[in-house]
Amino acid sequence: MSTRILNTPTASVRVYADADELALEAARRFARLADQYVGERGRFTVALSGGSTPRGMFTILANEPFVDTVPWSSIFVFWGDERTVPPDHQESNYRMANETLLSRVRVPRENIFRIPAEGRSPDFAAAAYAESLAQTLDCSTGLPRFDLILLGMGPDGHTASLFPFTTALHVIDRICVANHVGRLQTYRITLTRVSINEARNVTFLVSGADKAEALKAVLEGPAEPYRYPSQLIRPRDGSLLWMADEAAASLLEGC
Repeated sequence: MSTRILNTPTASVRVYADADELALEAARRFARLADQYVGERGRFTVALSGGSTPRGMFTILANEPFVDTVPWSSIFVFWGDERTVPPDHQESNYRMANETLLSRVRVPRENIFRIPAEGRSPDFAAAAYAESLAQTLDCSTGLPRFDLILLGMGPDGHTASLFPFTTALHVIDRICVANHVGRLQTYRITLTRVSINEARNVTFLVSGADKAEALKAVLEGPAEPYRYPSQLIRPRDGSLLWMADEAAASLLEGC
């Protein structure tokens, strides 16, 4: 393994040889943070994301040595966003995480808080999830505070379900919203940028050459946060780490 660390004006970036190495190092980071926060606070609260890179990380965590060494019984699991589909739908972020990780480790079912995206309406689902977060997480700052939020980034620079030029990008007074994505002709349920930025740790997992232009624009380009919503993610009092493979990071300075 040969990890390279790049410093940009806005973030720390760790670059790995390929998606497999990235997934392994992301799993190791997850395990370290779980041990740290369970040791310090008695529990570890994490918001998961969808996508192929998290899938690789989840698969690694569900196997040796992590399946037996991570303090699963003290982990509380949430999601950063969800499609408006039932939990058994093939596009469900919950389904992917459940099949690859949660059904294979010892996280108590009562510690798993999926987004009820198939509910009465997208707005109702967002409000219900916000209420669940407010009742379960540390809200001493006025917003729920996760120990770790895992994020991906699309080729258009979106993260969670904060898509370019959508209304959710402007929301700063809610925990979670239903965001209409015109080009997809659907709603997504997503944490708002203020909720994400309240986390103690935010980690982006980015792999693939199709992300290279967006990653360069987000990290080294001018501030265009409504065109590249990932630029909106800057934790208020926490750490921000980008973990990328060589293909995704190929256009960054120093690569």
